[in-house]
Amino acid sequence: MSVFELDPLRDARWSVFVDSHPHSSVFHTPQWLEALRKTYDYRPVTFTTCAPGMALTNGIVFCEANSWLTGSKWVSLPFSDHCEPLVNGPSTLPALLSEIADRKPGHIKFAEVRPRFAKPTSLSGWTAYMQCWLHIVDLQPGLEQLYSRLHKDSIQRKIRRADREGVVVEQGRSDLLLRDFYHLMVLTRRRHRVPPQPLAWFRNLAACFQDQLTFRVARVGGRPIASIMTLRHKNTVTYKYGCSDERYHQLGGMPRLFWETIQEAKAEGLLELDLGRSDRDNEGLARFKDHLGAARTTLMYWRFGRNSDRVEGGLARRTLKSPLVQTVLSRLPTPLFRLAGKVLYRHAG
Repeated sequence: MSVFELDPLRDARWSVFVDSHPHSSVFHTPQWLEALRKTYDYRPVTFTTCAPGMALTNGIVFCEANSWLTGSKWVSLPFSDHCEPLVNGPSTLPALLSEIADRKPGHIKFAEVRPRFAKPTSLSGWTAYMQCWLHIVDLQPGLEQLYSRLHKDSIQRKIRRADREGVVVEQGRSDLLLRDFYHLMVLTRRRHRVPPQPLAWFRNLAACFQDQLTFRVARVGGRPIASIMTLRHKNTVTYKYGCSDERYHQLGGMPRLFWETIQEAKAEGLLELDLGRSDRDNEGLARFKDHLGAARTTLMYWRFGRNSDRVEGGLARRTLKSPLVQTVLSRLPTPLFRLAGKVLYRHAG
């Protein structure tokens, strides 16, 4: 099988193909790839069996991320909860992935795919390395039924509390909303003892996605208390980031934001709300997404490459999860705390 490489940011066929493929997501789009390139200098590349000039019928998109800490790698795709290999039949996937593995250059330590639907279990050399949950809210039922699926205590009751407390929601892409969102993001990441991604990442996302991206900020008396960022692609709205001020959790700002998102998505005729992944050991986050009416499915990530600590990505992950590192990070002044995120996420992918 002949495999060709194309630049998905320059080859117009990729955008057309992504718009037409039933399993494409917001993470396949040129906008997401361009934000990754601008922020982290990752190089996107798509592998396909379609020769130059032919209409695309398949393609697997990667970003090449070069790091002295974790080694150079191909990831499909960095900071994406899932990124389905876009193929046109069950026989194409193993053949295409095998060819990709064969042509992996020596400086690339590993290649990684994050399929939502495909199960590349029969591929020699590709092994499952991480399993997590994916949470999807089906928006096809009526609004009343969607509300009834919200957990009565942790979601419905808090939505009513938010209404009583005068919580209002603002949305858009203004610099003020972005700054309020990022202020809450820094508070939340400090609470979790992990650094925030750089402000430039969110600025670039907003610039690349334009009206497909929305910041929603919940306020009380003008004070921002919770915020979420969502992205739209075709019939799906994707929740990507959320943050809050824990001093106001009892006011129900976050449940109010999600209910607002569900109502608007339903009014626009969207079919699903993608709440992203949760780690298997983070039952609190998984339960919160369950309480929003989401269904859980298993999400498996696959890798091909040398079986080493650096290849597995364990070094960067364990560095961020180390109690000592987390303690040090949580005590940094805000400018240094933000700088730590700018440095570390370049290597995490």
